Amino acid sequence: MGSMRHDTTITAPRTAIAAGALLDRWSSHDWQDGLRVTDLVPLDRLTIRTVNSTYEIVIITPGTAEVAVQGGAFFGSLTRARLAGSSLGGSFLKLHSIHIGFRMEIVSDGQSIVTSPVQTIAMNRSDAVM
Repeated sequence: MGSMRHDTTITAPRTAIAAGALLDRWSSHDWQDGLRVTDLVPLDRLTIRTVNSTYEIVIITPGTAEVAVQGGAFFGSLTRARLAGSSLGGSFLKLHSIHIGFRMEIVSDGQSIVTSPVQTIAMNRSDAVM
């Protein structure tokens, strides 16, 4: 009767991604500095630090990227939402993913919220042992 705790933090040096909306730049990105919400499990907790804010995200339904989010100017309390994905602010979206240097796009009540660029991603998974 104990619990195991798994903590993971993803960080990367600050790098400017110029010409981010260009398809060749997008397709050549290695995507190693992030995670896919669809690869997580319910109740995984993420702490995302962006240039301007910190967000706490609890995974509700990984397959549809349904989450509960709190933080930033728009999520003063835990709010049900969908993590649409990551972008560089242009028209390309890496679905249901969060990546260092990219902006999270979160949809809640039909409104799309775009964050400032992500600086760190920390994940906490608590596995109950029976």
